[in-house]
Amino acid sequence: MVLSKIIIVGGGPSGLVLALLLANAGISVQILEGSDKLDDSPRASFYPWPALYELQRVGLLEEIRRRGYVASDGISWRKVDGTLLAKFNIDAVPQDYRLHALPLGRLCALLKEHIDESPNVEIKFLHKVIRIDQSEDSARVLVETPDGEQVFEADYIVGCDGANSQIRRCLFGDSEFPGRTWDVQIVATNVYYDIASHGWGQGAFIVDPTHWSMAAQIQPDGLLRISYGEKVGLSREEYIARQPAKFRTILPGHPSPEQYKIVSLSPYKIHQRCAKSFRVGRFLLAADAAHLCNPFGGLGLTGGLVDVGNLFDCLQGIHKGLTDDSILDRYSEVRREKYFSIIDPVSSDNLRRLIQDPEIAMKEDPFFTMAKDFDDPEFCARLATGVNDIMHDFTKEYVKPQ
Repeated sequence: MVLSKIIIVGGGPSGLVLALLLANAGISVQILEGSDKLDDSPRASFYPWPALYELQRVGLLEEIRRRGYVASDGISWRKVDGTLLAKFNIDAVPQDYRLHALPLGRLCALLKEHIDESPNVEIKFLHKVIRIDQSEDSARVLVETPDGEQVFEADYIVGCDGANSQIRRCLFGDSEFPGRTWDVQIVATNVYYDIASHGWGQGAFIVDPTHWSMAAQIQPDGLLRISYGEKVGLSREEYIARQPAKFRTILPGHPSPEQYKIVSLSPYKIHQRCAKSFRVGRFLLAADAAHLCNPFGGLGLTGGLVDVGNLFDCLQGIHKGLTDDSILDRYSEVRREKYFSIIDPVSSDNLRRLIQDPEIAMKEDPFFTMAKDFDDPEFCARLATGVNDIMHDFTKEYVKPQ
């Protein structure tokens, strides 16, 4: 079955990567984005190997390295007073497999540059999906556009439209997104402040029941992502007012506001959720539209990029006549299994690890009981490969069409 057209709803990083993969394979793609521009809010910025693999497949890896940076220093875990608890030695991790950093807004801008050069991809901004429909041969969406309501049709339609996905809501209902919401509040900021001069290298986590947080460099010019826990239920204005006191507590040097520059600040809630299926006929879900997890460890973005890479392999197999569409059911099964066996439990552990008494953590937390081995570069290199388990090769599962 030669695919004449795929519609991707949502112009986030996963949707843009899927569009480029499909376009580079000669498949026509239309992206429907409800906003008037790509999202540039402070979000994920770090890419381990499973994400880099997909970015490499669209030909962006070298450009990401030029615009961002590759980690040269292992992450550390500290008490709120800065006392070192543990630090990764990444000397034995090959350069290609180290964390790469580039703010997500800049990655999306880079992806759009390549999409704009492709004759096989079209992005339509201010196109908001209202309703969906499908038949045996095609999928359709009714879309609110600047020119009025219009119907768009394709062989398959992929919902990459984020946590509040309209495609998922149309498939399963407004309230049907199984899982849980954490009873914590995160404030994510992009900030210029020199933590390296205080011995924190390129980044550190703070382990503390109240002041748990992360500070990590995300750009070569020293821009940091600082994310921290806050009281639940305050207004944005209240979070902004509390920010200077938080920074004095959690950052080395206990800086006052004139010693750093805040570029952006965004409070948000975090969730662990997974849709009942990632396929309903000719509609498919991927990334945040399909599953959510907290950001500590980067498994949300990484899982989303692996989703669309896997989905591309399935769709390309159908397009080339190498498999039938039953492989899309396997896509749903495998990606949901990866969520429940790896993404959900590992990301949950990553967050719980921070929200605890550090003295107890060093004695009882299974992760920190390995801290004595973190000086061993070979041990850390082996540990770093664990994230690769979220990958899957669907080309080995092609089923000869009948």
